Amino acid sequence: MIDLYYWTTPNGHKITIFLEEVKLPYNIIPVNIGAGDQFKPEFLQISPNNRIPAIVDHEPVNGGAPISVFESGAILLYLAEKTGKLIPQDVRQRVEVLQWLFWQMGGLGPMAGQNHHFSQYAPEKIDYAINRYVKETGRLYAVLDKRLADREFVAGDYSIADIAAYPWIVPYKSQNQKLEDFPNVQRWFEAIKARPATIRAYEKAEAFKNQALDIEKSRELLFNQSAQTIKP
Repeated sequence: MIDLYYWTTPNGHKITIFLEEVKLPYNIIPVNIGAGDQFKPEFLQISPNNRIPAIVDHEPVNGGAPISVFESGAILLYLAEKTGKLIPQDVRQRVEVLQWLFWQMGGLGPMAGQNHHFSQYAPEKIDYAINRYVKETGRLYAVLDKRLADREFVAGDYSIADIAAYPWIVPYKSQNQKLEDFPNVQRWFEAIKARPATIRAYEKAEAFKNQALDIEKSRELLFNQSAQTIKP
């Protein structure tokens, strides 16, 4: 069983999409980043950078004590290697996937995140910052568009490279981007959006956002159950 410490952000969606694709059993433990749950000591034992997502794998491949993993790219790679799915075994194809996984981690995610911050959330609208990150996000969309010009998915077959990038394209409107300006990205985006696993992942997010029950007690219980198995 995988415990997934999760909130409904692009990085959180990466992991639910993967887990739904491979049908690996998992349990969502909500980490309300708006309420500051990411700073709780029990969560910091698992994710010392106080960011979601993080996982605890209670059934590692080699047995033994549970393994915790933080950072979404590391989690995707860990789970792909654990299951042998959504990552190629051929060394050249594997390198292609890893390059584009790290392209998302080092480029698309951080730049789109800064775009969101300065254009949507910053208390002061700074034109220089907004223009800088909107343009850089557009440049990265163009890089992806060129990459997809002659292939269905980013690195050949559907892989963790696609799963990593897709949730960061979902909020394209708030990034001040137009998908019609990037036709190859648009085609790729619609194909992933229609995948049953993607639909299930985003349905879970909506159900989680809209649920009317008190999650505080269940969250504390699950935190304690999982964190007790991980030593600092």
